[in-house]
Amino acid sequence: QVQLVESGGDLVQPGGSLRLSCAASGIIFSTYTPAWYRQAPGKQRELVAAIASGGGATAYAANMKARFTISRNNARDTGYLQMNSLKPEDTAVYFCNAARDVLTTDMRDLSRFSSWGQGTQVTVSS
Repeated sequence: QVQLVESGGDLVQPGGSLRLSCAASGIIFSTYTPAWYRQAPGKQRELVAAIASGGGATAYAANMKARFTISRNNARDTGYLQMNSLKPEDTAVYFCNAARDVLTTDMRDLSRFSSWGQGTQVTVSS
């Protein structure tokens, strides 16, 4: 059974940084493409970033690439999202999910996922 647990969310001031973690179990993490998503109040869930199983290829939402960095540590079965220069509009619940045999750009299709974790809350406010 696939289990992905997000952590690292917090209240941070504008301009601050956070690193989110996504701990995987029940899968051979190194063969999966993990991705981060976020959902702000009243808005649809959207892709933030995805990273290929080998870690070489990445995909980002256009307005996040300059400030966010996705990475992975296959030895620890964990994915990460480093977020810098945070803005109030980054406030959202952040989720991770993962799929096999897909391109990073395929991860924009949220309909491929039948379940989600609880996510981790990121609040950017002064």
